[in-house]
Amino acid sequence: MGKVLIDSDQCRRTVARIAHEIVEHHPDTSAVALVGLHTRGVPLAERLRVLIEEFSGEAPAIGSVDIALYRDDVGVGGGRRGVVPVVGETILDFDIASHSVVLVDDVLYTGRTIRAAIDAVFDYGRPPKVELAVLVDRGHRELPIRPDYVGRNLPTNRDERITVHLAEIDGTDEVLLEEGS
Repeated sequence: MGKVLIDSDQCRRTVARIAHEIVEHHPDTSAVALVGLHTRGVPLAERLRVLIEEFSGEAPAIGSVDIALYRDDVGVGGGRRGVVPVVGETILDFDIASHSVVLVDDVLYTGRTIRAAIDAVFDYGRPPKVELAVLVDRGHRELPIRPDYVGRNLPTNRDERITVHLAEIDGTDEVLLEEGS
């Protein structure tokens, strides 16, 4: 068990702040689509959708994307060598070309997951704009990717790990700092 950096109440407030920021940047929320990245980005996107509808009166489109087949580290060096990816479901049942897509994920680290998600979305069409919302930005980027909406910046060492627990999956909302990568 690691050190709790964000508890349940802080998590709720952080997600609400991100929702407010999205509404401020997109007065017409009907032209926005929230796309959650499996696994924990999906419930975060749904939470944002509920809050955005509450704040603006209109719910944005919602979808999910699985990036397993778009990863650049499967079968190459490191700990994933030879690992066969488990492929989940991608659901993008709205017109990509007419919605600004906000990718939603729990933790932003190297940027490689987001690059893969952008590739996956573009296989379904070309949105007018792609933005990124993350609950936690822990630094250590390897690609030139920067979030548009950040819940919390939590700088870490490379040998530390940020673990996000969400009630929909884990039974509780919290963000932990753990030793070891």
